Amino acid sequence: MITVYGVPGWGSAISEVMLTLAKIPYKFVDVAGFDQPGPQQDALSALNPLCQIPTLKMTDGSVMTETAAIALMILDEYPTLAPPPDTPQRRQFQRLLIWLVANVYPTFTYADYPERWTETGARELVESCHKYRKTLYLWLENQLAAAPYALGEHLTLIDVYIAVMRSWGPRHDWFKANTPKLYAIAETVYQHPELQDVLRRNDIIPGTNG
Repeated sequence: MITVYGVPGWGSAISEVMLTLAKIPYKFVDVAGFDQPGPQQDALSALNPLCQIPTLKMTDGSVMTETAAIALMILDEYPTLAPPPDTPQRRQFQRLLIWLVANVYPTFTYADYPERWTETGARELVESCHKYRKTLYLWLENQLAAAPYALGEHLTLIDVYIAVMRSWGPRHDWFKANTPKLYAIAETVYQHPELQDVLRRNDIIPGTNG
């Protein structure tokens, strides 16, 4: 069985939701605190020297990282979670998959740990990353069909990214006011019965008592 090393609500949630959609069994190991020296960091870095999540230990003992690579791996087993080959939607899927990790992800890398990148301008770096991230989401909004999913009638792994990332900054109210397509896509994904448990465990939707 695959082991997912991550933190609830963080980037590992994307991999958890993708694996759940594809009906691929996995177990989750919470490594909260991995970004500070200590046993969690030691355990994670033994598998992934970059000490990043998600890190997946595969059933054969090999290691898989990077959510886009994990998405492509999942599509090998569950190809219907992407549009059909040789279609405009497939090319857009490929483009947006790489675009998200190449453009949006770095705004979290720099803003969440500004002290790693600057000694004197941490506040300015955080503010500029937050501002730039909003421009990226506004661009993405204009690329989507949202009828009812990002690329049309069928759920794809791009919708998983949107559903999880909508729970991150700039948060619910901003998405609702400024990117109604992104907001609506996430709401549609949240309705899938098979995703309720994993979404709750990652604090993406309220728990039964929330």
